[in-house]
Parts: sequence; C-alpha cells; structure tokens
Amino acid sequence: MKYIKFFIIFLFFISIKNYAYTESNLAYLDMQYIMEKSLVGQSLKNQLEKLHKKNLSYFKEKEDSLKKKENEILTKKNILSKDEFQKEISKLRDDVKNYNKERNERIDSLTKKRLETMEKILKDLSPILAEFSKENNISIIIDKKNIIVGKTELNITEKILNLLDSKIKKIKLN
Repeated sequence: MKYIKFFIIFLFFISIKNYAYTESNLAYLDMQYIMEKSLVGQSLKNQLEKLHKKNLSYFKEKEDSLKKKENEILTKKNILSKDEFQKEISKLRDDVKNYNKERNERIDSLTKKRLETMEKILKDLSPILAEFSKENNISIIIDKKNIIVGKTELNITEKILNLLDSKIKKIKLN
C-alpha cells in the first residue's frame, strides 16, 4: 500500500513536470513600429498630414475672415444704431458658432478616418500574422507594449513588417 501511494505521487509529479515543459511557442511584435514604419502606415500618415494641413489653412482663412468682420463691426460702432450694432454682433456670434461647429466636425472626421484606416491595416495584417504563426509554429503573438522583458529572438516585428510591405503598399483615404 505504501508503494502504491508513492507510485501514484511519483506519477502525479511527473505529469505536472511534463505539463509545465510542454512547448508553447510565443512571439511578440511592436504594432506601433509597424504602423509607423510600414509602407502602408507611412502612406496613411502622409495622407492624413495633407488633410490636416488643408484643414488648418481653411480654418486660418475662416478665422481671419471672422476677425476682419469683427474689426469692421467695431469701426462702425459709432455710426450704427444700437439695434443695428446688436444685430451685427449677434450675426458675428452665429458665424463664430458655425465656425466652431464646422471645425469640431472636421477634426472628428479626421480622427474617424484615422481610426478606420488603422482598423483596415489591422484587418489586413491579421491574415498575415495567422499565416506566419502557422508556418513558424507560433502559438501566441503578443504586442510588445504588453511585455515587460522578452528575448530579442522572440521579436518578429521586422519579419512581419517585410511581409506587410510586400503585400500592402498603400491605403487610400475615403
């Protein structure tokens, strides 16, 4: 009886040891690096910067126009009657409200486009990662930002970047 208990305990520890040593392959990649350095990421960044600059110049023109209107109203303050002056001021306030509303809408639209295109990149990257993990017998791929310390041999960022660049060159903004 004593030997049977010893044998069962021995088998239990061996099975735990084998379970702990089963090989699970993992790798990690730096998604931020891929988004910034890939051809598709750089293309997206350039398109968004152009759109942002276009919006900034448009807003600058609008602001200058509103300031010009404000100065015109202030110069006419002594000439206009109080009612006419108040009408001009309220019209200017409405213009400023419309400007702020339009500006917020354009900023939100740009942010939405950025998120949509990043989601598209991730959607296109997902099959590449699945194929790579299947070919290299990798069980888990983790984003680098979620890792504190890891072996550099487990970093597959450059390999995935090369695969992504070979498959997708550009995404056009809508």
